Amino acid sequence: MSTAYRLSTTGLLRSEWYKLWTVRSTWITFLVAVAFTLGLGITMGATYEEGGGDADMDVLTLSLIGFQFAQIAIAVLGVLVTAGEYATGMVRASMTAVPRRTPVLWSKAAVYGAATFAVTLATTFVTFVAAQFFFSGTEQEAALGDAGILGGILGSAAGLTMLGVIALGLGALLRSVPGAIGAFVGLLLVLPEVLMTLPFDALDDAVDYFPAQAFASLNTAQPLADAASPGTALLSLALWAAGSLVLAALLLKRRDV
Repeated sequence: MSTAYRLSTTGLLRSEWYKLWTVRSTWITFLVAVAFTLGLGITMGATYEEGGGDADMDVLTLSLIGFQFAQIAIAVLGVLVTAGEYATGMVRASMTAVPRRTPVLWSKAAVYGAATFAVTLATTFVTFVAAQFFFSGTEQEAALGDAGILGGILGSAAGLTMLGVIALGLGALLRSVPGAIGAFVGLLLVLPEVLMTLPFDALDDAVDYFPAQAFASLNTAQPLADAASPGTALLSLALWAAGSLVLAALLLKRRDV
């Protein structure tokens, strides 16, 4: 094969970058995530009353309350990046061009992860600053240099990115957009609640390291009591993301396209 036409990692990453940004779903889901995060952050600041029911909330959690909705938009995009290609049939062209298959998955995860982290980090920073315009002079007033603020901003963006990568892995694993979205919602919201109803203390401790609970530990300026530390929470999210990708890669090698 001529060197000019040999598959390269750079070429594969460029291809996935082009595919990501040339579909409307990418722009729509990112805009929805940004709108929810920024809009609700500003709303919380504009409607905040000193001494009210939100006075004891962590300032970063309060500012980024829109992440509760943004994470669904980010997850939907992650699912569409992989399962969406099976829905359209484009995956056949991708796998024909890359017979080893797994480099396609790694490239999708790398490109999606980089784009998502950049968008969420910028959104988190802008939302915090915008919310502080309204929180100024209240008990929720804080500065970027205050203890835990920058770490919380970085951790929140990284955690939201990891949730998206988990969804991407589920999309590749299940090859179904509705199925992967349902599995993600079940993993995030349903399974932890079910486990906590069981009479086993070990399960209660384990739930702290499930994706939603780990993300909640990152989305704060001050560490939460009876929760995983920020470093451990980020590690657990990274392991969840790696696990979903590894399982998807194993099945990708074994199954027909």
